[in-house]
Amino acid sequence: MKQVNLYEAKTHLSSLVEEAAAGEEVIIAKNGKPCARLVALDVASEVKPRRREFGQWGRKYGYVAPDVFPETTAEEIALWEDGPVFPPDDPA
Repeated sequence: MKQVNLYEAKTHLSSLVEEAAAGEEVIIAKNGKPCARLVALDVASEVKPRRREFGQWGRKYGYVAPDVFPETTAEEIALWEDGPVFPPDDPA
């Protein structure tokens, strides 16, 4: 077991993490009083995060996106390609 002051721990954190990963326990103290312990992580007990599922909110609240969307008509394409960027202020 090794005890280091907080300032030293901040300065040499990467080397302390390597020591902890090798199996040594490192105690971090503030003003001489132990306040944290740095130990190796037990990989076998590590909990893996649940994989996200696409569309989970929709199924939860009753909306499911359609598998097939309707075809875009020639009129809709013309409106997209040839339409004004800003519509006129006065539609008259």
